[in-house]
Order: sequence, then structure tokens, then C-alpha cells
Amino acid sequence: MQISPDGSLLLAVGLPPDPAATSSDQSSGTSMAGMAAPGEVVLFDPQNLAAGPVARIAVGMHPAHVITDLAGKRAFVTNAEDDTLSVIDLASRKVTATVATGDYPHGQRLSPDGREIMVANVQSGTVSVIDTETLKEVASIPVGTTPVQVGFTPDGSHVYVSLRDANQVAVVDVKARRLVATVDVGRNPIQVFATPDGRFVYVANQGTEANPDNTVSVIEVVTNKVVATIPTGRGAHGVVVSPNGATVFVTNILDATVSAIDVATQTVIATVPVGKGPNGITYLP
Repeated sequence: MQISPDGSLLLAVGLPPDPAATSSDQSSGTSMAGMAAPGEVVLFDPQNLAAGPVARIAVGMHPAHVITDLAGKRAFVTNAEDDTLSVIDLASRKVTATVATGDYPHGQRLSPDGREIMVANVQSGTVSVIDTETLKEVASIPVGTTPVQVGFTPDGSHVYVSLRDANQVAVVDVKARRLVATVDVGRNPIQVFATPDGRFVYVANQGTEANPDNTVSVIEVVTNKVVATIPTGRGAHGVVVSPNGATVFVTNILDATVSAIDVATQTVIATVPVGKGPNGITYLP
């Protein structure tokens, strides 16, 4: 899910009611009913969630992640089963372009300058670089096995990529378009997020449903070393950092909780019960 830059829209990927097909969720390695069906992006008013969706926009097969551009005028959605990225005009609420990616695109992030999108392609072991003006793939960077999500450093110079089945995070030099380091983390890392000051990258280690992990690895950017491993809840998955850089929030899928981590002490300061299977997480400006 994603909040628009002005906070007026909450965007989430979803499926029409009662889809009949099934597929595999490559972010966690588990089977999920209906994920091979055509999907949709669902728009909500974050100040009035009880009212339900304000719009539903059809996209491709098995939509995974949605982001917006810096102006909040367009949304981008990875369609895992189609190997595409849907581009949505949020004013007209229509898909205006479809961009080819690698095999099984999943996580994605916009560069800090808004010029490029990095897309993790789970099955091809690559990251696609999408030009947001031409809406073309301008590079494909090999990173390793099962890349799931990406995270930019605030200066846009590097991207950190979770490699689920390798229990590693790949580090990509954005300008050089190449892998420059790998960092060992916990089991089955999923989402990654850098602090606003660029000092740390937080990595949620989910594990598997049968053998869950319950930690977050903290990578120091200047050394590309893990400097802390923080116990959270079972199935740590989604990560977001508050804009002031003080707090990290982590969804724990199997415990149905969200952990709040204090960056100064690298410890959990609160655990909040939420609904079943919390996955993505975003921050309301």
C-alpha cells in the first residue's frame, strides 16, 4: 500500500471478489488463492476508511506493489503474472501505459529524484530500471536469487535489494548499474527501508510459515555491515521509517502485530495488535 504525497489517497492492490484462480506468492513462497486473477488498485480516503473504496482501477494479473510519483499524479503497479508495470493516471483513474519488466516483478521504489523506478523481478534475479518519462525499461541489473523488494538510499546513489532465498541483501550502484556488495542478513528477507539520514537500512526477515524468522537486520550504509539484529514478531515483513527518522515500523504477518523500533536504541519500544496477516505498511504525512 502507499499514501499519496499530499496524504489525500491511500492506494492498495487487491483482487475482485471471489476470484477462482490460484497462484504462488513469490514474496513469501506460499500459495495464495486468487492471485492469478486480474487485479485492481483500490483507492481510499485515509481520513474516512470506514466509507470503503472511492475507486477501483483494473490492472494486470497478480498485482503486488503500488507506488506514486513525486507529484502524486501517477501510480505504478507491478503485475507479477504479466511481467509488466501498469501506469495509472490518478486524475482520470485509468491505466495509461503498460511497461514490460523482468520475470515476476514484485517490489518497487521510486528514486529520490523521481526519474527512475527500480523493480525487483523475483524469478529472473534482476532489477529493472524504468525511466518515468519514457516509460521504458532502460536497464536490467543482475542481483542474485529471488529479489523481492528494493530500497533507495536518500541520495539515490545506491539501492538495497532483498534476496529472499539467499538470506542476503544486494547493494547496487545506481549510476554504474551494477552489483557492488552483498550483505548476509536473517532468513528470507522481504522489505527494506533506509533512514532519512542515510545511515541505516532496515531489513525485515520473514522466514517461512513453517519456520518463521522474527528479526530485523540493521545494515550500516557506510560499511555495508549488519550492526544490529532486533527481535520483533513472527514473520517480519513490511518496513517503513518515520519521516523524522526516529522510529521504524514493522508488520509481523504471523503475529498480527506491528512493532515500533526506536532508531536511537535499536530496540522495540511498542508492539501494536492489528488485523490478521499485516503485510504492507505506509506512513501518513
